[in-house]
Amino acid sequence: MSRRSSTAVDDRTPGRVEPIGSLADLLALPGVVEELALRSTIGVCALHGGGLERATEVVAREVAQRAGASSYAVVQPDGCRRHLPSTRFTPGTSDNLDAFLDRVDTVLSIHGYGRHDDFWAVLVGGADRAAAHHVAGHLRGVLPEEYRVVDDVEAMPRSLRGLHPNNPVNRTGGGVQVELPPSIRWNRDHRDWSDRDGTPRAEHLQLLIDGLVAALDDPERPVPGGGPGG
Repeated sequence: MSRRSSTAVDDRTPGRVEPIGSLADLLALPGVVEELALRSTIGVCALHGGGLERATEVVAREVAQRAGASSYAVVQPDGCRRHLPSTRFTPGTSDNLDAFLDRVDTVLSIHGYGRHDDFWAVLVGGADRAAAHHVAGHLRGVLPEEYRVVDDVEAMPRSLRGLHPNNPVNRTGGGVQVELPPSIRWNRDHRDWSDRDGTPRAEHLQLLIDGLVAALDDPERPVPGGGPGG
């Protein structure tokens, strides 16, 4: 049996995803918390962390810590699966989100997605296409070959491209949105989501984190306005 066919994610869906109307409504729900750390002018965020897009806040938190970047996350508790489109994370609703956006000049936004027709594609969207190609190159250098790193927006579902100007990833002028399939967030040996209730982090998720940190630390990283970082 091939590795790909033998490592499918256990589909223990924790509840139906339900829409919610506004960021204020989301933050008012019991157990929903915001995480904020202000460091450099690079920002890393996870807007749908916790019970909705598992392990995305784990990635954002560690990448930001290791790269010395600022971070912002909204984390839903277990059993809470309320979806607010990224374009509705509007300034003026949350002091924490406003402080994050005021601090940073470029954003790396971490999301999770699930499609029954593709469990193996890491999608690198966002309006800053030079930075997206840079991040994608680092991820291709560290992830096993079973994963496809896609940075051609025409090859992504339209809803996962992260190009809308009202998406927080682009509110500073353009950023990079990384959409993670469940296969990379799921610990196959322990049959649960990485970093949940004592479940160890999946090896491939750690490799992804390492690749994102390397992309942000790279002195040749594109910066807003063009040219390398450093």
